[in-house]
Amino acid sequence: MNTVKFKEMKDGSKEDYLFLDKLEKKYVNRTADRIIKFMSGLTSTLEGYKITRLEHSLQTATRAFNDKASEEMIVAALLHDIGDELAPLNHSEYAASILKPYVSKKTHWIIQKHGEFQMYYYAHHLGGNRNQRDKYKGHKYYKDTLAFCEKWDQSSFDPNFKSLTLQDFEPMIKNVFSRKPYSYW
Repeated sequence: MNTVKFKEMKDGSKEDYLFLDKLEKKYVNRTADRIIKFMSGLTSTLEGYKITRLEHSLQTATRAFNDKASEEMIVAALLHDIGDELAPLNHSEYAASILKPYVSKKTHWIIQKHGEFQMYYYAHHLGGNRNQRDKYKGHKYYKDTLAFCEKWDQSSFDPNFKSLTLQDFEPMIKNVFSRKPYSYW
């Protein structure tokens, strides 16, 4: 069988869905390769920044690596802004969705909320609420998200910073995305 027999999903047979499941599993197993390819293309930047989106991601991940963060958190730091290209108004949620099956609830929450936490550094200049993150005070991952933003994300726009390369992070990406997906979701 090269393709399914149905034209509408409701008409699919068990044979069709077993065939598709087999192909889907192969596709899922190549997620890390697609992410690496996508990241390698982030060589342009949003207007006005001194570095590319890729370099910002590499700097963030390198800082996490230098601080001896877990492999999962280093990969999350690398991918935290992956949503900027396709979901610029909700990039944090986009990145968190990509990571969700493969990372802990803590890592997922940090990435999902980092965009709101980052507003602390600039929202007041634009008439916004820089303290929007305060609504999460008391959450068990609040301080971890503050640290993510302060130590790694907001400080990673330096054209003179020496980052590791995307190739340096490839084994970590492959390790994280080859994990059995978390079942707690």
